[in-house]
Amino acid sequence: MARARSAPARRRRARVVTRAPRPSEAETRLLALARQLAALPRAAGLAAAVRTLADAHAPDAALPRALARARLASRGDKTAILAVAWAREQVRLAVEEIAARAPRAAAPTTDVPTLAWLLLAAAESLAQEPPAAVADRLRALLDLSAPGGAPA
Repeated sequence: MARARSAPARRRRARVVTRAPRPSEAETRLLALARQLAALPRAAGLAAAVRTLADAHAPDAALPRALARARLASRGDKTAILAVAWAREQVRLAVEEIAARAPRAAAPTTDVPTLAWLLLAAAESLAQEPPAAVADRLRALLDLSAPGGAPA
């Protein structure tokens, strides 16, 4: 005689509630910078983007300090590291879009993605410069971004 099987007991699965981590100050500031760059008028050109980047990465600006704090706080936290890297990439892409619109005569011969990366890296390095040297470095960046002569 066959035994009657009882219905299998249903296990209750605990609902796991995951919350997205709060964005760091660096991530928030980088995304705000990307929006600011994207909002520049089309006629503003690459020089305006370089000035915006330079202002955001000036030695006394809040962004470089926020980036330094985020780097220290995210050691070992891949999610936090990727979040800041993604936000930085949004800034680079905004610069790339502006560089792509720049007249070819006003843009260096390097390809647009490389130019955007170079301008962003150079602007980020302004935070490490003595405040007295920033104006000279900015002039060099403006010359790089518009070899035919940067507007004053």
